[in-house]
Amino acid sequence: MEDLPPGFRFYPTEEELVSFYLRMKLQGKRLQELNRVIPDVNIYELEPWHLPRLSGEVCRRDTEQWFFFTPRQAREVQGGRPSRTTGSGYWKATGSPSYVYSSDNRVIGVKKTMVFYNGKAPAGRKTKWKMQEYRAIEADAIPKLRHEFSLSRVYVISGSFRAFDRRPLGTVTREETSQQVRRQHAAAAAAAAAAAAVSSDHVQDTQMMEKRSSSPECSYSGGYDHVHLQASSAPIDDFLWDWGQLDWL
Repeated sequence: MEDLPPGFRFYPTEEELVSFYLRMKLQGKRLQELNRVIPDVNIYELEPWHLPRLSGEVCRRDTEQWFFFTPRQAREVQGGRPSRTTGSGYWKATGSPSYVYSSDNRVIGVKKTMVFYNGKAPAGRKTKWKMQEYRAIEADAIPKLRHEFSLSRVYVISGSFRAFDRRPLGTVTREETSQQVRRQHAAAAAAAAAAAAVSSDHVQDTQMMEKRSSSPECSYSGGYDHVHLQASSAPIDDFLWDWGQLDWL
C-alpha cells in the first residue's frame, strides 16, 4: 500500500463498511491490515480539520473523505451518553438514524449523520464538516447494536456531487427503490385519472353521435375503443426494527 498507483482510491460501499471492515474489527480479525486502511482514532477528542492527516495510508491522499474506527467511550460503558464536544466546538446529530442494508435486503447496521459546529451549544456556528457514524447490528433473534467500536466517515461539504455519493451502475439502495415505486404509483394514478377523464368525454361524444345517427338528418354511426389503466395499490414492504430494541444514544 506504500506505493499506490495514481488515481487509486478507497471506495467502499456502506455494506462493505459495515459487513466487512466493521465486523472484522469487532471480531478482532486482520487488525494489522485494517489499521493500514482505517486506523483507531477517538475523533471526538480532536478538531475535524486535524483528522485527515491521521487517516489510513490508503485514504491519506484523499481530499474528500476519511475513515476511522472509534472505540466506545468509558462513559458509554457506564450507561451515559457519548461526549461529542471538542476544544473548539461539538458534533450535532442531524435528522434521524437510518438503517444500512445488505445486498440481500437484510438490516446489518445503523447510520447516524452529524454536523460539526464551532462554539458552544446551542449557539454554535455550523461548519462544512460532516460525519456518518456506522454501528453494526448483531443478527440474533433480537437485534442488538455492537457498541465496542463504531466506524466513521468524515468529509467536507463541497457543494458538488461527492465521489462516494456516486454509486456504481446497478447499485440501488432500498430507499431509492421505495422512491421509484412511489413515483411509479403516482404516475400510474395520474394516468388512470387522465384515462378516466378521457373515457368520460368519449362516452359523452358517443352518446351525442348516437343521437345524431338516429336522426333523419344524419346516417353516421361510430364508436371508440377505450383503454383502461389501473394504478397499482400494492403496499411497499418496508421492514423496520424497533428503535427501542437498538438502545443507541
